Amino acid sequence: MREKELRFALICYGGISLAVYMHGITKEVWRLAAASRAFHDGAPQQGSGAVYGELLTAIAARSNVRLRVLADIVAGASAGGINGIFLARALANGQSLDPLTDLWLDSADVDKLIDPDARPLSAATKFWAVPIAGWMMKKRGNVIDRTVGHGAQDEVRAKLSRFVRARWFEPPFGGETFANLLLDAFDAMEQGPRGPVLVPDGQPVDLFVSVTDFAGHSVPLALNSPARVTEDEHRLMLHFREDSRTGARLDDVPGLTAAARATASFPGAFPPFTLRELDRVLAKREIDWPGRDTFIRTQLPATAEGDPADRVLIDGSVLANAPFRPAIAALKQRPARREIDRRFVYIDPKPDYRSISFGKPAATEEARLPGFLPTILGALSEIPREQPIRENVEAIEGMSRRIRRMQHIVDAMKVEVEEQVAALFGSTFFLDTPTVARLEKWRAKAQDQAAARAGFAYAPYGHLKLSAVIEELASLIDRLLPPEGAVHQANRRLALWDEARARGLDRISGKKGAGASGDAIAFFRTHDLGFRIRRLRFLARELDTSVEATRDGRDPVCEDMREAIFTALGLYLDRQGDAWLAGLDLPADAGPGDWIDAVAARRDLTAIDGQADTLIAAALAAMPKDDRRTLLLAYLGYPFYDIATLPLLQGEGFDEYDPIKIDRISPSDATAIRTGGAAAMLKGIEFNSFGAFFSRAYRENDYLWGRLHGADRLIDIVASSVGGDKGLSAEELKAIKRRAFHAILDEEEGRLPKVAGLIAELRGEIG
Repeated sequence: MREKELRFALICYGGISLAVYMHGITKEVWRLAAASRAFHDGAPQQGSGAVYGELLTAIAARSNVRLRVLADIVAGASAGGINGIFLARALANGQSLDPLTDLWLDSADVDKLIDPDARPLSAATKFWAVPIAGWMMKKRGNVIDRTVGHGAQDEVRAKLSRFVRARWFEPPFGGETFANLLLDAFDAMEQGPRGPVLVPDGQPVDLFVSVTDFAGHSVPLALNSPARVTEDEHRLMLHFREDSRTGARLDDVPGLTAAARATASFPGAFPPFTLRELDRVLAKREIDWPGRDTFIRTQLPATAEGDPADRVLIDGSVLANAPFRPAIAALKQRPARREIDRRFVYIDPKPDYRSISFGKPAATEEARLPGFLPTILGALSEIPREQPIRENVEAIEGMSRRIRRMQHIVDAMKVEVEEQVAALFGSTFFLDTPTVARLEKWRAKAQDQAAARAGFAYAPYGHLKLSAVIEELASLIDRLLPPEGAVHQANRRLALWDEARARGLDRISGKKGAGASGDAIAFFRTHDLGFRIRRLRFLARELDTSVEATRDGRDPVCEDMREAIFTALGLYLDRQGDAWLAGLDLPADAGPGDWIDAVAARRDLTAIDGQADTLIAAALAAMPKDDRRTLLLAYLGYPFYDIATLPLLQGEGFDEYDPIKIDRISPSDATAIRTGGAAAMLKGIEFNSFGAFFSRAYRENDYLWGRLHGADRLIDIVASSVGGDKGLSAEELKAIKRRAFHAILDEEEGRLPKVAGLIAELRGEIG
């Protein structure tokens, strides 16, 4: 049975109190990942997890594909940033999101978020605001009458009164109060149940959290004249990673707390964040922060003046409410040990709902103009947050278009390449049993001939490969021995290029422009890790599409071949990680040549080539003659394909070699139970998206809908990974969704007493 991975890059939008709704969705993403792990481990599942297991089992039975579902890239802003942080930590270390639910329901409340110094001390506090607030709340047809259930109206009125009478001209919510709640959440996860890690071994988890640097920081910009200028940049992307290959961990709880506190510092509601605030909170809780200096060095931009701990950070959604770009960048050189279906899944809690009217069509021009306050509020908050993601979608589509074009080129070249390889070795060659010595000799001959027959086309290809290797070495050195600044980093890179030229690599082609020069061959033999990885991935795809596709069922010979390919691939992927190079015995003043030689010696790629040849040769020898011929043509012909396709991919060499799809999760898309979007189902959209902070019933409502909408859309997305004749029918999916919805209601009924009536309604609607 084929194995395939459905990988999510999850983008979580901001939404203020709709964070509770997004908690329900991210919790369902976590349950799906846990169910996938249990499905592959043969472990039992309960609740909606058991239904996801049924879904994966049904897909396997119908399509002969064992699907593994995981989320390995998470990016978020504001409320989405908080949920993304908790989800990424649960994925990376096996912690549970269940303990967070009670905290969201109990603590995401205006009475608990208001700063102690801002709480009304008596009924007379800001006495003049009392009659105004009372009149607004008691007026017939007011927003509370229209949107709040009768049983919760007194609660909302009381809390709204206290909120209105909080201090003016200062944020009503407390920064230290918020930081303490976040630390309580991390403690709850730490003390809660723990299961297995929800990503495969060696698979990194990347977390990106957008924040806004209030004062801005200077970034250099190269021009023609003047040669160098600086600009103020206010966007700031905090990056955390769990990666067993490099030793990186998502375990800096104070650093994650700083990110969560900063990204959700909604202007006017929460005070801006500085590390000083967190230092005070940690000191009161007697918590050490050994990684503080590392956090400052790696996450905050260096400044010439002032202490980085005084840098003022505010809500991440001010400038980057949909942080797609860092997630896109994280795709490069992503490990892939099987077929990949990559999805960008973004959570937008209210795509069709606007808190502020920007002017509606009317009979006259004057009637269409927004008023004074809507104009100011829209310019300061709503417009930046609602900026469309078209540019990000187009960037992803551009990547997918290049990959599709590359696949078309490979398909079109296939007959010609196979003819060239067959002519190169002779028709009887394919009858020979592959051995390690033969495979090494055949590979070398095929690579030399591909380079020679490419003619002048080899030079740009070779320089592109050289550039990729040098830039990879520069990044590697920067990670292992961080530079002292931007100038030091640039000088290091230039020194590496000078060393490459000194080694004769500026002349990449051989004599008379035919093939590769001897210097280039020697350099690529010891450093070109990317080519080896691309070749094995190509062989794996050829096994899937040209060999296994002809089988009616499971074939042990194909499974052994795949195991050999991915075991060999793992040898190279291990050497791609920083952990393999940790502890290189080089002085701080080592020159670029020393680094180049030391990295080559530690990786020892020529020795690994021998191990890979042993694995591939043994698996090929066991295959039927026709299948062996097909795979040998692909393996030995790969240099011809690479020369044609690497320039098309602009040297990026994506490991995930298939077009990328984009899916959305929102109230407007999850229509299996109800339609009407956020306005028809969510309570948190009221009071300019602060609504869920005013009522436990609001939060219970939104959290429940979050889980239901998450299940609805995730089932659709998983099922779409295996479509066509082998996909599940609409009726089968409808039945699976019905079981998932009832499982969620069964799990939550005891925890959500304020929405018992809604649960009863939903059971009737679901059927």
